[in-house]
Amino acid sequence: MNRLVLFSLGFVTLAVLAHPASAAEKKSLGFIVVDYNLSTYETKYYEECPEGLAIGNDELWWRGLSPKDRDKLTNGGLIEPVDPPRRPTAALRGPNKEDVCWNPEIVKDPPLRIVKGKTGRGMNLDGTEDGDATAQSCKHEKFTSPDGKTKVDNQMYRILGCIYGWRRGNYMEAHPNRERRDSSQGIFLLHVTDVDDERNDPDVTVAFESTTDLLRKDPTGRILPWASYRVSDTPHYGATAKGKIVDGHLITEPVDARLPLYGNNVIGDMIYKGLRLDLDISKAGDGEVYEGMLAGYRDWDNWWDYIRKIEFLTVTGQWSCPAIYVASRELADGYPDPKTGECTAISEAMDIQALPAFVIPRAVKTAGAAP
Repeated sequence: MNRLVLFSLGFVTLAVLAHPASAAEKKSLGFIVVDYNLSTYETKYYEECPEGLAIGNDELWWRGLSPKDRDKLTNGGLIEPVDPPRRPTAALRGPNKEDVCWNPEIVKDPPLRIVKGKTGRGMNLDGTEDGDATAQSCKHEKFTSPDGKTKVDNQMYRILGCIYGWRRGNYMEAHPNRERRDSSQGIFLLHVTDVDDERNDPDVTVAFESTTDLLRKDPTGRILPWASYRVSDTPHYGATAKGKIVDGHLITEPVDARLPLYGNNVIGDMIYKGLRLDLDISKAGDGEVYEGMLAGYRDWDNWWDYIRKIEFLTVTGQWSCPAIYVASRELADGYPDPKTGECTAISEAMDIQALPAFVIPRAVKTAGAAP
């Protein structure tokens, strides 16, 4: 439970006073999202990164210094890359000491080292087998799933998969997951209604919601299953998708959704187009954990705003802001701009887990009720 998305899953009998018989037939499921991680395919010796791991701002900075300045600015090498003043100074590489994370086009760094492997994890978001352009996607190279059966889209993995800090279990995602568990910020819900059968149901509705309730934990800090969480009144959350349950898998149709974000000291939203879910609710692991995947197209502007705000972590993450800027522009594969033809979103897949709990819907105002 320490790496993946935490959800809460609960079953609530709908109370319909006028029709008590039908009330017993309908249930609702709830999920609370705490952790999420980029779906990656990683090999022991980095075969997916034949050029090696990405070069970071810090290395580019000190390699551009004279030996005398390098010695002076790092106190003879005693100032570590993660320590001030070296850490912020490494990003000030513009012609006039501009911050290259906020001005990524003013310098030209070596190209980002990206994933070149053919295997990846994700979903087939564009519906093609060859990655050819469609009305909602740009031409791109697709991955093949590890079992060799499915062509999948996950350009976010292609961009970030060779950056050390973004690899499985490392700082860039492990740290924000801890932040969310510690602070209860950036939590979002998934509320499923009209459930007739928890194993097979052809027609359910799934809403992406938020909550401001604190996470319920035991004395050791473990998040408890079967806790109750209230849906918040924040208006720009709550996108709903049609879905179904097939052999215990909760599967949704694509939906545009906004999800709350909190991580690496950044508060905001994650904006997706065509977001979809596949969650196995047929069986649970330790602590009643359910596993699955969220996948969709992350809005590029929204994603880049997050990346530049966490520039202070680039030493830990080891990437060049100008290089990742150029690569993400080139590899974006979703929703082309009608005027320029440039794609405005990046396909992304995230591994998730789910914990059972109860979700309390927002109150419905009735006529004559106080505002």
